[in-house]
Amino acid sequence: MSGRSANESASPGCSTCGVCEFCTSGRENLCERARFTGYQVDGGYAEYALVPAAFAYPIPPVFSDEEAAPLLCAGIIGYRALRLSGIQPGQRLGLYGFGASAHIAIQIARHWGCQVYVSSLKPEHRRLARELGAAWVGGATDRPPDKLHGSIIFAPAGELVPPALRALERGGTLALAGIHMTPIPSLDYDREVFGERVIRSVTANTKQDGLDLLREAAAIPIKPHTLSFPLAEANRALQELKAGSYSGAGVLVLS
Repeated sequence: MSGRSANESASPGCSTCGVCEFCTSGRENLCERARFTGYQVDGGYAEYALVPAAFAYPIPPVFSDEEAAPLLCAGIIGYRALRLSGIQPGQRLGLYGFGASAHIAIQIARHWGCQVYVSSLKPEHRRLARELGAAWVGGATDRPPDKLHGSIIFAPAGELVPPALRALERGGTLALAGIHMTPIPSLDYDREVFGERVIRSVTANTKQDGLDLLREAAAIPIKPHTLSFPLAEANRALQELKAGSYSGAGVLVLS
């Protein structure tokens, strides 16, 4: 996203108002008049899509179309979640849920020299986490063997918040990366919050997040794990995504 002023009734695809306090301070992801392709604006599942130039990203030539696709949503939100978790190079990072975003985030974190601890429900997702260098892999609610400096919950499961907070080191931050999440249970202040632990939600992304992610992804380079589906089978791809029946990211491919 970008803070470019746009006529919402005329502009196709993503847009923000460009004039609110969020747009003018580099936080256009928080614009209350933001519009998203496939959410408020029709489009996305087609051979061609029209978007304002300010909301388009140049794709580094090191990536094929199929490799670049997961970076433009899952990758960018994972990158912003990493930033908001406050994780620093060499620290211990926790990831809860290991789908499209997490499998890219772990590659960035490993590049930063972080030890990554992954909790995931699906055995195939845990297997991919090990392949990508996780220091520890466990079930969805298993307690990591070490305290974590920062964590990200990618799974839309509010019940993971209390155990994730208990696994945090004092002063650590838990970033909630989902658009939606089931209700969060009540928290025990002494066990889960005290010690200056922080909970932060992640809301969309700024254009700068995307530019920074693509530059860093090309330098690493990140290798997305993808499963391709023909565009005509978009519904099947979404059903399999909901069921968690594949690892990495699903990609719709034009014939």
